[in-house]
Amino acid sequence: MTDNQITSRPAPAEAAANGALVAALYHFARFERFEAFRAPLQAFCDDNGIKGTLLIAREGINGTVAGTDDAIARLIAFLHAQPEFTRLEHKESRASKMPFLRMKVKLKKEIVTMGVENIDPNRIVGTYVDPKDWNALISDPETILIDTRNDYETAIGIFKGAVDPNTKTFREFPDWVKNNTGLHNKPKIAMYCTGGIRCEKATAFMKEQGFDEVYHLKGGILKYLEEVPQEESLWEGACFVFDERVSVEHGLKEGNHKLCHACRNPITAEEVTSPKYEEGVSCSNCYDSRTEEDRLRYRQRQHQIALAKKRGLRHIGS
Repeated sequence: MTDNQITSRPAPAEAAANGALVAALYHFARFERFEAFRAPLQAFCDDNGIKGTLLIAREGINGTVAGTDDAIARLIAFLHAQPEFTRLEHKESRASKMPFLRMKVKLKKEIVTMGVENIDPNRIVGTYVDPKDWNALISDPETILIDTRNDYETAIGIFKGAVDPNTKTFREFPDWVKNNTGLHNKPKIAMYCTGGIRCEKATAFMKEQGFDEVYHLKGGILKYLEEVPQEESLWEGACFVFDERVSVEHGLKEGNHKLCHACRNPITAEEVTSPKYEEGVSCSNCYDSRTEEDRLRYRQRQHQIALAKKRGLRHIGS
């Protein structure tokens, strides 16, 4: 593949015909030159019509992006060409339309924010478990299964029998572990998250806390839903994703959830019928915690979104 081939922009007709290929990726690596890499990575994505968010930090890269099949293949090849990311893996799914509005490459202190110093998955981490072996592990009565995601994610889907920490952010997870001494009652700890990255740090943290047998689902829920047949699955519900699809189900097909743009919580078709739901303004999750001034502001934003839609445009706040 030549340089000209790598940086050429895919034809709009191709994107329209195939929808968008979504790539979720992360890789922990010693990446000292991350600040200098931001501009070239941003330019590469812009030149190839790729949209989404990529976070880069001294500890590596993380994010989800979407584009044509060819554009995503070019991006993965571009990243693999970097000495820090030769072993980077990614997960692919399909969206019926572009699920992002723009492309952002952000510099961060951590590619997934746990807030605990010196947690390095390259030094210590839990044991990876392939999706085909996951059911046996979590069905073992000697295993405690923990969901490392946040409450708005677990609200729409969770593995059968999993412990839900009910955290608002991943920063709360370390304190939750320290305050739950019952986690030592069984010899095995199994952990999972959306794509695997949070478990890299969560299992490393658990090992640091003295837990010996710590396991995590390789590729996360997304890989499990892709590979494990629905009739054999122990997953219940849908999996929240951080793009305009909102959720995916078995086979990684798009789910039926919408997003409340007031509180960013996923909502079901049933919740849309609630008298507390107003598109772009409120839902049953946030209605009682918002003021009338808030709702007035949200209505004004929603009005601008509707006007942009009439003109065939997408408002940046949609």
